[in-house]
Amino acid sequence: MDVGGFEALLTDRGRAVLAEAATADTGEGALLATATRLRERHPPELVAAALTQVRLRVRARAKFGADADRMYFTPAGLEQATRAVVADHRAARFAARLGAGAAVLELCCGIGADLVARARAGLPGTGIERDPLTAAVARANVAALAPAAPASVREGDATAADPAGYAAVFADPGRRTARGRVFDPRAYEPPLDVVLALAGRAPAGCVKVAPGLPHEAVPEGAEAEWISVGGEVKEAALWLGGLAGPVARRATLLPGAPGGAPATLVPATAEPPPVRGWGRYLYEPDGAVIRAGLVAEVAAAVDGGLADPRIAYVTGDALAATPFAAAYEIEDVLPFSVKRLRGELRRRGTSVLTIKKRGSAVDIERLRRDLGFGGRRRPGDAEMTVVLTRVGEAPVALLAQPVSGRNVR
Repeated sequence: MDVGGFEALLTDRGRAVLAEAATADTGEGALLATATRLRERHPPELVAAALTQVRLRVRARAKFGADADRMYFTPAGLEQATRAVVADHRAARFAARLGAGAAVLELCCGIGADLVARARAGLPGTGIERDPLTAAVARANVAALAPAAPASVREGDATAADPAGYAAVFADPGRRTARGRVFDPRAYEPPLDVVLALAGRAPAGCVKVAPGLPHEAVPEGAEAEWISVGGEVKEAALWLGGLAGPVARRATLLPGAPGGAPATLVPATAEPPPVRGWGRYLYEPDGAVIRAGLVAEVAAAVDGGLADPRIAYVTGDALAATPFAAAYEIEDVLPFSVKRLRGELRRRGTSVLTIKKRGSAVDIERLRRDLGFGGRRRPGDAEMTVVLTRVGEAPVALLAQPVSGRNVR
C-alpha cells in the first residue's frame, strides 16, 4: 500500500468501506469471499486497503485495546509501535517532570503511539518520520485519538531536526532491518550515539532502546529504565537531562490487564546477593529486574540468596510477597537426568507439566517429548513445574509448585 492508497481510506467512501469490512468475516477461511463481495461495489484497491486495516486492527488490540479499532497501521509500524500502557506510563513522566504544555520533539515517531499518549497527557509536540506512508498513518492516528491536541507529524530526516524551542526530545530509533532485530546500538537507525547527541541538545530527553542494551552503553548521568508488561520484558528507555531521576537504573513492572498497579524497583544495595543452598522456595525475578541488574534487591527483600552466583534464581526459606518475582515451593532437587526425571514424574502421577530453565542448554520441547509429554494431556490432574538450572557445573532439576495468590505478577 502506498500513501495514495492509504489516504483513500480517509475519504468518506474509504471510511464507509472500512466500516463495512469491519463487520464482515475477515478470517483466513472467509477472507476471499469477503473481498469478492466487497469488490462487487467498491474499487479493488480500496477493498484491499480496508481489509488490510481491519486485520491489522484485530492484531493491534493486544497493544492498544479499544483504541485499535480507530487507529491505522502498517505491518511494520504495528510491530514496532509502543504498546499503549507503556506509552501512557512514559507520557505521565514527561508531564510530571516538564509540566503541562511543554512541547516535545519526537524523532522517528513511527505510527504515532507515543505522540498520541503525550498529547492526551497535555503535551503538544511534533513528530518526525522518514517514511512517507508511516508519517501519513501517524497523522491519521493523531487526528483519530487526539483531535484537539496541538500535535503534528512531518515527513523528514530525524538527524537533521533542530530541537531548539522544545522542552524535550523523545526518540525511537529503528531496531529492525530486513534480516530481523538489531542488537548493536551502533546499528540502530539512526545509530544510538547520533540520537543521544541530538537529544542532548534539548533540556531533557528520552530514547527508547532495546531491553538487551548493555549497561556500559548507558551514558553518564542518564537513567536507564527497563519495562515489563504482565511479566514480559518489552523495552527499555534512557532518560536524560531534566527527565532523568536520581538513580542510574530502575525496573518498572506494568500490569498486563486493567486494574493492576505498576511497581518500580531501584538500587538499594551495592553488595552482591549471598550464595546459599536451596531453600524451601524459589523466586524467579521479573525479566526487567534481571535486565536492570537488581536481583540483589529481590534477594534482600525475600531474605534469600543465589544457589549459583551467575544465575538469577533466588532461593529462601520463607515465603515473602513481592511484585518483583514469581514464587515457587520446591518439592525436590534432583541431579538432572532424563531417565530419573521421567521416573519421578510418573511416580507422582504428573499429567500437566511446565518446564522452565535458566543456565541450562537443554531443549525444552525435546525434553517434553523425552519425558512423555509431547503435546498430549495425560489423564489426571496432577501438575508440576520443572525448573532446569545448574549449581556450578552440575545441572539440576527442581520439582516445584507455583505459589498462587501470595505474590504479584
